[in-house]
Amino acid sequence: MNIETITLTNYRNYKKAEVSFENNVNVILGENAQGKTNVMEAIYVLAMVKSHRTSRDKELIRWDEEYAKIEGRIKKRNGPLSLQLVISNKGKKAKLNELEQRRLSDYIGALNVVMFAPEDLNLVKGSPGIRRRFIDMEIGQVHPVYIHHLTQYQKILQQRNSLLKDLQRHKSKEKLLMLDVLTASLVEAAGRVIKKRFDFLKLLQEWAEPIHQGISRGLETLNVQYLPSLDVSEEMDLSKIIEMLEKKFDKIKDKEIDRGVTLAGPHRDDLGFLVNGKDVQMFGSQGQQRTTALSIKLAEIELIKSEVGEYPILLLDDVLSELDDHRQSHLLNTIQGKVQTFVTTTSVDGIHHETLKRATTYQVVNGEISQVK
Repeated sequence: MNIETITLTNYRNYKKAEVSFENNVNVILGENAQGKTNVMEAIYVLAMVKSHRTSRDKELIRWDEEYAKIEGRIKKRNGPLSLQLVISNKGKKAKLNELEQRRLSDYIGALNVVMFAPEDLNLVKGSPGIRRRFIDMEIGQVHPVYIHHLTQYQKILQQRNSLLKDLQRHKSKEKLLMLDVLTASLVEAAGRVIKKRFDFLKLLQEWAEPIHQGISRGLETLNVQYLPSLDVSEEMDLSKIIEMLEKKFDKIKDKEIDRGVTLAGPHRDDLGFLVNGKDVQMFGSQGQQRTTALSIKLAEIELIKSEVGEYPILLLDDVLSELDDHRQSHLLNTIQGKVQTFVTTTSVDGIHHETLKRATTYQVVNGEISQVK
């Protein structure tokens, strides 16, 4: 798949911009604060309906405007597709081929993207929340029903935490019965989320391990682990996972009431990365951590291709300058000729690779983008 054109209206610092892209490598040049990352973010938002930079949608709307609109014309193996996303204070509205989608989860997955930005190097050494967000976003792209289960889980979790806080202050028979009802619903949704995470990470491992060995010249073996907050394993089917969840919540019920919060579940799970059997977060060098993050991102590309039948679009936001020559070359050699790629950078000086020499270049100045002839 590839993006043929994208149109921005009232998006960040863009009043109106329409630009056509080539189905190869597109380099977007610009000084800081001119709007080059905003273009990259807009492509990501068009695909995922949320930003990788902020959780506040109103930040995406140009100052003093009531809405922002992103439109894209996509070429896929089964034909052209038009996407439209409107963001306003009332929420978001998404259209596929001019048809408004009733749920955003019906829209996500039409355009697949993989984003690699400097903050993604924190995938290994950052907080568990960063890793949970990573896995949730990636599963949602290839299995949109996962978003429905995750959203359901998060809503029930919010209700359950509120009830636990009430019970912490005052116990009653009615509230305890309500807790049992919410726990049963939570367990069902949690089981589906956990099972899908196990399945996804098994596939990610299969792709990431040989990629990592290639980057490390055969010296390192990467192992990706799911670290759930309760005693469940990849081998368990959904019914067994739900059974284990029920036992866990029954066991910690009194403790949760005392603490006023849900103490187990997907919202407390984590990912672990082992290189040659050692936790790379704790014991890995900065180089090993960066190789691990790069391996995971390249594995994402291949995993999405295997699941949906065509390569996603790759977004490299100011990340090439963060990688040494060896990792840069491995990344650019991998994508060469098969993945439509967008690269933002202040300068291509110092990046000596044939892929960038053949790239189409665009210049961004103060919210205006134009192709460099």
